[in-house]
Amino acid sequence: MTQTILIDPVTRLEGHGKITIQLDQQGEVSDAHFHVTQVRGFERFSEGRPFYEMPSLMARICGICPVSHLIASAKACEAIMSVRIPHTAAQLRRLLNLAQMVQSHALSFFYLASPDLLLGMEADPKIRHIFGVAAAKPELGRAGVGLRRFGQHIIELLAGKRIHPGWVVPGGVTEPLAAAVRDEILAMLPEAYAGAKMALDAYKQIADQFRPEIEVFANFPSNYMSLVNEDDSIEFTDGALRLIDASGAVVEDGMTAVRFTEAIGEAVEPYSYTKFAYYKPLGYPEGSYRVGPLARLNIVKSMGTPLADAELPAFKQLAAGPVESSFHYHHARLIEILHGIEKIEQILADPRILETHVRATAGVNRLEGAGQAEAPRGTLNHHYKVDDNGKITWANLVIATGQNNRAMNQGVLQAARAYVKDGKFTEGMLNRIEAVVRTFDPCLSCSSHAFGQMPLAVELLSADGEVVDQIIR
Repeated sequence: MTQTILIDPVTRLEGHGKITIQLDQQGEVSDAHFHVTQVRGFERFSEGRPFYEMPSLMARICGICPVSHLIASAKACEAIMSVRIPHTAAQLRRLLNLAQMVQSHALSFFYLASPDLLLGMEADPKIRHIFGVAAAKPELGRAGVGLRRFGQHIIELLAGKRIHPGWVVPGGVTEPLAAAVRDEILAMLPEAYAGAKMALDAYKQIADQFRPEIEVFANFPSNYMSLVNEDDSIEFTDGALRLIDASGAVVEDGMTAVRFTEAIGEAVEPYSYTKFAYYKPLGYPEGSYRVGPLARLNIVKSMGTPLADAELPAFKQLAAGPVESSFHYHHARLIEILHGIEKIEQILADPRILETHVRATAGVNRLEGAGQAEAPRGTLNHHYKVDDNGKITWANLVIATGQNNRAMNQGVLQAARAYVKDGKFTEGMLNRIEAVVRTFDPCLSCSSHAFGQMPLAVELLSADGEVVDQIIR
């Protein structure tokens, strides 16, 4: 008889999901899926809202990466307005986005992943959490908390609050940077640098211990996509998209937000409320691709900051071509944290950073607009249509997790086949299968937008609990 192994819920990630592993009659893995089990309707209930409300509304999608939604949404609105934002506003947005990237990566690495990395995949689940890490490795635990605090406090200083800020608006930002705030951020940099360097050193010392996991954690050829600057350096807020194939060859370059809406399709599978993004010219599933830290470091030729540039060659040397194993997302995140701290310091040194002209204004000049940015987890695209009065008539959000969805499912299957044999498994083996998903750091609340009919079952029970009638849709 066949058997199904259920991991519900998948722990230490943002949102609600489960994993099912199907075994054949011999007890071998025949299939496996990562299911996103929650559904949210941000695209639909934004309809009818004035377009200029969209950034603050979209920030409510996620409490971890609201800034990315703010920026992508504001850019879509600016396309509708046909405006170019002031230089200082653009720099302040970059600063805010980098602060979010640092705090989100710190959350992913220290709070969610490091219990596996520092305590071991087989560690007792009762201690396999951030408090267990802090007890076993106090300095690293403090560094993780400190790096997240660093990013969150910058967001609070700039935007007024740490979660769901509304400072980014169509046309720029609402308020300029004060000199006192700039100086407060600068004073926080030494501790942030120390924490990032400590984490990188610690990771590089233990990475070789996970060679078996590296081999089976979504370790296969794929396409990759991310924003990149004209000089081939990493970019999070502006630039254009580049798509490369499994050999590293460029498939498409200079992809604007508008081109993204034309070139990227979204497939729907019956087992998940998260869609599956793919590059239309290649079809589905061949056109599936990965985004996020692994993709960004596979694509760029430099980080654009000295300390991160010194770390990039070690990452590039992990493979002859693109680095394939999703386990290496951890390494890429730490390099990006270091880059983010350096780039924040560079932006604060901009002689125009305290200028007060930080917002452009306009009304509806186009009935459609798209905006894109790099969220911590990867590329994010917002696409809106409005009527003549500026009210949203249609919206579509393509989220990083949806773009990684196919790779996550392939990775879960690959790991399940490696660790479940003859129908036998241990808690540590199942934790490794969960850990494959954690390497991608998915944001399930952001990504659950599947089309189709929601399954619904209504049962009428008698007083003693027997099913009297049932309706299933």
